[in-house]
Amino acid sequence: MALYEHVFLARQDLSQAQVDALAAQATEIVEKNDGKVTKTETWGLKNLAYKIDRNRKAHFVLLNIEGPGSVVAELERQTRINEDVIRYMTIAVDQHEAGPSVMMRKNERDKKRRENREERD
Repeated sequence: MALYEHVFLARQDLSQAQVDALAAQATEIVEKNDGKVTKTETWGLKNLAYKIDRNRKAHFVLLNIEGPGSVVAELERQTRINEDVIRYMTIAVDQHEAGPSVMMRKNERDKKRRENREERD
């Protein structure tokens, strides 16, 4: 089975529940096509470097996928149709990262820094 990382950006005006539903929908597409989602991470609402379709922010979601290439083709086809997704990218990887992704570790590190700063004040 091939390994893939699929990241998509959802519109800023969606609620977290709607973003979770998009991730669940993507997982369902993968599983219907004989694939498996091994990890789903929601990175939260983040600023974009430039406006995309009048959006200055977007919800970022990562899916680690195991499956044949046809899974990716169908997932990207369905994602392209969805108006709530403003960008997406799927890459093939040699192996999935164990534990939390770099973005999740960055969020935890930033949170600890804020807490330490607040304790000093």
